[in-house]
Amino acid sequence: MSPNPFDDVAAGDERDQELVRLAKEGSGDALEELTARHQAWIYNLALRMLHHREDAKDATQEVLIKLFTRLSAFAERSSFRTWLYRIAINHFLSMKRGRAELAEISFAQYGRNLDNTPDAELPDPRAVPADVQLLVAETRIGCTAGMLLCLDREQRLAFILGSIFGVSDAVGAELLELSRDNFRQRLARARRDLQSFMEDKCGLVNTANPCRCAKKTRGFITAGHIDPNNLRFARERVTRVRDVAGRVSVEVMGLNEAYAEVYRDHPFQNSPDLVIALRELMDRPEFRSTLELD
Repeated sequence: MSPNPFDDVAAGDERDQELVRLAKEGSGDALEELTARHQAWIYNLALRMLHHREDAKDATQEVLIKLFTRLSAFAERSSFRTWLYRIAINHFLSMKRGRAELAEISFAQYGRNLDNTPDAELPDPRAVPADVQLLVAETRIGCTAGMLLCLDREQRLAFILGSIFGVSDAVGAELLELSRDNFRQRLARARRDLQSFMEDKCGLVNTANPCRCAKKTRGFITAGHIDPNNLRFARERVTRVRDVAGRVSVEVMGLNEAYAEVYRDHPFQNSPDLVIALRELMDRPEFRSTLELD
């Protein structure tokens, strides 16, 4: 696992700067190492923004192509972390809607969808190809990840950075090109909206709510939200976000961090290895001509 780029002092930034220098001098190996160091973090940002693995993979590759084509213009007036993740963030904010965003779902509609999913007993373990507890975990992670789509993109990014990846208000403001006050305000609005919904609907934190992941699992399978043959989120052994990201900063900590902990318990997913695909892209004459024009 590469160092956490969202620490106040970006871990590994000196190595990044050295790799940038070597890549500008023509080292393909240095460029590939930069890709390997950051692709998982970009992919995990994209996955939480877009929900679908293929959309997140495509978005990650598009960001890395921008890294390749724009690196020669990086003037090093800021840290490499700031430069790269501003590219990623601006891409996620401006890209066309992913397939999960097309419905433009609201919290009210999401709640109705949950209400309309009937409660049922868990599937017979002999009748499904995956461990039943993994199916329940898939329901929990998929459902709570889907709630993020009810936030607009700006709020979603602030929540992912501040509450899930634990950036300080200084780093969040730097990456989103906001003042620290504005970053905290945007994060507070995202937390308020998400927490209000979960307080009213979700039984993970507010145990007074009747909605339970185990009761919704069969309904999620029937509706096609879960494919027991191809789990998107749940694995028997996973690295969780809290294992690799920093603690939530005091400056951005909310009144009830239990809701954020639901998301910090989500898996930190392995990124598809894009180094080979990008190496092949680099070898294409039309790509090399683009680099020369930059």
